[in-house]
Amino acid sequence: MANIDLRPWREERRKARQNQFVTILAIVAAMAAGSGWMWNQSVQNKIDFQNTRNTYLENKIAELDTKIREIQTLRQQREELIDRMNVIQSLQGDRPIIVHVFEELVNATPDGVYFTDLSSSGNTIQVSARADKALTISDFLRNIDRSEWFDNAFMTEMVSVKEGSEVVGHNFKLRINRINPVAAGEENES
Repeated sequence: MANIDLRPWREERRKARQNQFVTILAIVAAMAAGSGWMWNQSVQNKIDFQNTRNTYLENKIAELDTKIREIQTLRQQREELIDRMNVIQSLQGDRPIIVHVFEELVNATPDGVYFTDLSSSGNTIQVSARADKALTISDFLRNIDRSEWFDNAFMTEMVSVKEGSEVVGHNFKLRINRINPVAAGEENES
């Protein structure tokens, strides 16, 4: 007789294959999930590391910005101090010059000339004065031109003062350039 197997071997084989398939599917799914998790962790670690680096760089940039502001403040203070020192040095250097200028003005001023205003701006001296005679003004201008401390004396205004029909004086204004003969001599020597 023919050999008949009454066991449901096909179903057992199908169940075994199905179990094997499910097991392999579970293993593949677990491996895929594990790989995905590992990849996610790797990316997250890289992001965290980059964020840490960014924070570090931002902190260092903030420190450098603070130092740059401090340096700019110090440079500004330095410039202000240098400007102050230059002003003080120029004032101290001009002290003897002012004395010489007044001395030269006194020596150049003839009798009969009276100053009403005297002002200085840089190297220019503005003189407002009154003279008894026009000849006295001419003498004053010649004396100014002879002085080694003055140059280019220029009369900007002259008005005769009258009492009735008689001229009793002359008001005049001069512009004089002040020079420093010591500094001019040093420049000529070099």
